[in-house]
Amino acid sequence: MKKISIALIGLGTVGRGVVKVLKKRRLQLTKQLGIDISLDVICEKTALGRKDCELVKGCTVSKDALAVARQKNVDILIELIGGIHPAKKIIIEALKNGKHVVTANKALLAEQGDEIFLAAQKARRELRFEASVAGGVPIIKALREGFVANQIDEIYGILNGTSNYILTSMEDRGYSFSSALKEAQEKGYAERNPGLDIDGVDAAHKISLLALLAFNKRMPFDTVYREGIRSITLGDILYARELGAVIKLLAVAKRQGNKIDVRVHPTLIPIEHPLSSVRGAFNAVFVKGDLVGETLFFGQGAGEKPTASAVVSDVVDLAKEIAGGLTEVPKVGLGKKASLRELKNISDIETKYYIRFQAIDQPGVLAQIAKILGAHAISISSVLQQERNKAKSVPVIMITHEATEKNIKRALKQIEKLNVIKGQSVAIRMERLS
Repeated sequence: MKKISIALIGLGTVGRGVVKVLKKRRLQLTKQLGIDISLDVICEKTALGRKDCELVKGCTVSKDALAVARQKNVDILIELIGGIHPAKKIIIEALKNGKHVVTANKALLAEQGDEIFLAAQKARRELRFEASVAGGVPIIKALREGFVANQIDEIYGILNGTSNYILTSMEDRGYSFSSALKEAQEKGYAERNPGLDIDGVDAAHKISLLALLAFNKRMPFDTVYREGIRSITLGDILYARELGAVIKLLAVAKRQGNKIDVRVHPTLIPIEHPLSSVRGAFNAVFVKGDLVGETLFFGQGAGEKPTASAVVSDVVDLAKEIAGGLTEVPKVGLGKKASLRELKNISDIETKYYIRFQAIDQPGVLAQIAKILGAHAISISSVLQQERNKAKSVPVIMITHEATEKNIKRALKQIEKLNVIKGQSVAIRMERLS
């Protein structure tokens, strides 16, 4: 029977989950596959507690990740330490030393993946990263294998569970953004410093990888537009409901002629669209292909068990390939498609907009706003305004017909200079979902 030796680097939450699964399911996998998948080496730089010592019993334990990456008797290395450094060096060293690599490191692959994918190609070794996007949802496997005959036209994703949990709490329980964030932190859905989640960085990492697989096109990560949810108020959530929509942090990747449109930002989604019903910390990915049509993937996007499930899935796929004799390694992200050369600039996108102004309650205000919008080729579809009360200023909500981002930004900049407008306005895109 063929034995596949595994080394794991990083014994955090996900790492512990992977160890538990590989040990608990080893006999089952052996019977099912006819391959012995053996976790032999674990690397963790910090001292192990009593529970961890029990967990890793039977494995060689090391604190030297580079030494593990160079070990000759290891077939697959699992990298779960995250971040850019030293993870990048460890992965490249493992590939150079003949190991296939499984990682959940979305930030590394999105920001500095070129060098890693090239190293994998040169070494003729596989790099698998199912766990880097949407946890236990097998979206990467679907794009790489299930949809291989398709031309993928559109991907829309709710890819950050923290932001989705916050927006759901605001909608369901009437929380302010700060109260919803505090609750998410108390329940462990949000980090103490939640910037990567609520500012759209995490979702941008993920949609960059999905765009790479869908369009075989890499783009510098800093060119991917991202906008978070800090400016979303409970009022916006309630107004969206009146309009028959919900607000989600939406990741977008789609073909636009000879360009690719990749971005992350809050979006009004019609309540009849399947993505509108994704609640709490769950993730979902909506994919449209020319053959398969519209498909939706839904599930838990983070946590020990879902992410460990994705990591072990990659390990099993690689074990089967190694046992069967791997002959060709896919050139992920290295091909060139002349028809998809450019990343579309956010200024050039065209869609409908929800715009909120805080305006002094007096006659003629709407006319002043409409005049400026018209001067920038922006027409108004509808207006929502609260009834007059004792407040000196009231929110005014406008829904536009389709307009370009650059015209919206220019108009808002001019409108905010009016004496009748108080504070900064908010514009939320209304994506044309299939």
